Amino acid sequence: MNIDEIQHRVASVADEFAQDRPARQLRRHLDPDDFRKLAEAGFLLSGVPAEQGGLWTDIQRSTRPISELLRTIARADGSVALVASMHPAVLSFWLGQSDAPAPYTEAWAAQRRLVAQTALDGCWWGTITSEPGSGGDVGKTKTLARPSGDPSLRSRAGSAYAITGQKHFGSGSGITSYMITTALPEGEELADWFFLDVREAKWDGSNGMKLTAEWDGHGMSATQSHAFAFSSYPATRMAWPGNLYAVSAVIGAFVSSLFTAVVVGVTESAVEAARASLAKKKDTLRPYEQVEWARVENEAWLIDQAYEGMLRAVEAKGAGAVLEALHGKTSIAGLAESVTQRICRVVGGGSFHRASPFGAAFEDVRALGFLRPPWGLAHDTILALTWVGTVQG
Repeated sequence: MNIDEIQHRVASVADEFAQDRPARQLRRHLDPDDFRKLAEAGFLLSGVPAEQGGLWTDIQRSTRPISELLRTIARADGSVALVASMHPAVLSFWLGQSDAPAPYTEAWAAQRRLVAQTALDGCWWGTITSEPGSGGDVGKTKTLARPSGDPSLRSRAGSAYAITGQKHFGSGSGITSYMITTALPEGEELADWFFLDVREAKWDGSNGMKLTAEWDGHGMSATQSHAFAFSSYPATRMAWPGNLYAVSAVIGAFVSSLFTAVVVGVTESAVEAARASLAKKKDTLRPYEQVEWARVENEAWLIDQAYEGMLRAVEAKGAGAVLEALHGKTSIAGLAESVTQRICRVVGGGSFHRASPFGAAFEDVRALGFLRPPWGLAHDTILALTWVGTVQG
């Protein structure tokens, strides 16, 4: 399937989701059938390179079409779109870096093919990197990774480990087959990337993965972003050791674009629904309501321009568009929160219940603003990159 066919198929699935929006907004869980339908529509190919029959070519050419798939899904169900976004975002760690330096070249190429094959086999990927007290910095992990079996495997690329530590925000728990995470390899000073096969995880701790806090529905209500305690749980180290921050620099613009597309989709849907509803009584709106709605229209327009701008920046600069992508993500997150709040003010108190598309959208976009990178880390990066290359007087 090519991207046009997949976009058509995904749009059909999203239309089906939208017909059941009020009930979906009351959910506190994910429905596996939703992800089966998206997989059948071809969405999982967003995490597969073109040479293996997937959609990925490179950051410059793949960011827009994959972002648009997520924007389409988000217009119908923000929680499903967020969990779906993790799949290409996580697999871009391999997709965005086709060649590793020696001595990791062959191992990296083999692992890259392996993870893409899991997507072809119908597996969803996700992430469970966040930890209490880390401030969103994945390098500040306190989770320990010990080599499994022979200690001499410690330095081998893609080798087996066992991790022990606390993790939360495991979005898509119960849907995903694999999840990436970070941990500190025993005897080393810097954290590194690992991935977990969670298909057989029992969540009772019997095989090293214990559910410690089920997602309570605050913010994005149905993402199943559970918290877990890991105790000697099997993990595979990424086959390019020491790549923790380097990978973020390479695929950061792509990942920011994906998450932003979810924000844009949720906001667009709310604006369209509010516009249709308010048009029936436009002549009786109070002056305050008229002004607030004019601001909604202005800020919704700005969101469109910022989203298009960040995509064009990525198309022009590829991995070099990290700063532009962060400008877009943070600006759109703030504007989306303002837009959905203004909509609620104009619509009135009836918007503040979960069956309303307006109150639900407001909570969704507020939660999405904290998504990788979270607010503090995003602005730290923006400030740091702002001064790169600046001539000091």
